[in-house]
Amino acid sequence: MKYFSAVFLVFLLIGCKKSDSTTMAVEEKSDTPTQWLNWEGDRDMPHIVLISGDEEYRSEEALPQMAKILSERHGFNCTVLFAQKPDEPGIVDPNYGNNIPGLDQLSSADMMILFTRFRALPDDQMYHIDQFLKDGKPLIALRTSTHAFMFKDTTIESSYKHYGNYYNGDMQDWKDGFGRLVVGEHWISHHGKHADQSTRGIFADGAESHDLLNGIASGDIWGPTDVYGVRLPLPGDATPIVLGQVVERAGVRDDSDPRLGMRPTDTKLPGMVKGKKGAADYNQNDPMMPVAWTKSYQLPQGKKGKCFATTMGAATDLLNEAMRRLLVNAVYWSLDKEVPAKADVSLVGSYNPSRFAFHDDKHWDDKNIVISSLK
Repeated sequence: MKYFSAVFLVFLLIGCKKSDSTTMAVEEKSDTPTQWLNWEGDRDMPHIVLISGDEEYRSEEALPQMAKILSERHGFNCTVLFAQKPDEPGIVDPNYGNNIPGLDQLSSADMMILFTRFRALPDDQMYHIDQFLKDGKPLIALRTSTHAFMFKDTTIESSYKHYGNYYNGDMQDWKDGFGRLVVGEHWISHHGKHADQSTRGIFADGAESHDLLNGIASGDIWGPTDVYGVRLPLPGDATPIVLGQVVERAGVRDDSDPRLGMRPTDTKLPGMVKGKKGAADYNQNDPMMPVAWTKSYQLPQGKKGKCFATTMGAATDLLNEAMRRLLVNAVYWSLDKEVPAKADVSLVGSYNPSRFAFHDDKHWDDKNIVISSLK
């Protein structure tokens, strides 16, 4: 009996100690602000890391909604990362271009969805992006990811300045930076009139039967963001899938409206546009610029990988069902999975995206968006 009591006491003490340490771990974890968000899908499905960090097109709103759709409608495991100041962890600050915590999760990710603009991240964060790309894993690049990085400040010590948008250094393979080498183009211009002309997606010749367009009709894709200019033809094996038809606003501009008064029912096309600096007048839709394309990429000393790029994808663009379906189709295609005939892309929860716009730092100080609240 004494032996039993002693053994019971030992087990009780061990149990209490284990319970105390578990409680402490929970408490320590609860004291750490949430710096990224996870959505669990099916155990055997790929892990996708979605990286937000742009000052204008509200990637911090777009990517959580995409993660919800990919996870809850299709079973993918998703992690969304956010720009934030090192001394204010857990608070979204897209104006802060030098910190996106959680990039180490790319080491175990199967796909990266990138939506950043002119970031100058520290070496220990850029390392994970560089390694992911050297491994040749699939990439989806949205809107400003043609100019995802910028190291123009000569005071910044970086081993990754060749990723910068205007890079023109000794590494010739990297001329014009990450955008040109990996995505297919860097920042060139606004081809449509920014905040005044919208984009309608027209199927590129020969792409009509591509799996990326399953469940979509030509003309269904629409967004209030304007068409970006690119150099034609796109480099290497880049293949246009969707062309961007420039469309005029039918109604009046309304800055309180997330779509600025533009509507998917707008049909008027612009006339001739006066060329700049003595250049000839031109028709904005002749030729139309690609707004979605496929491309292989390969970093020097790296493996070959697949990239799907679109210069659309702002938070307000995702109000368009066909745009969401194009992105979901791109995930399946990039991962070499069968693309659904008509993917379920219904919105998850409430989704009321902000209009695209730049905001000063005070706006973000006042807004104080806590990352955990975006779940």
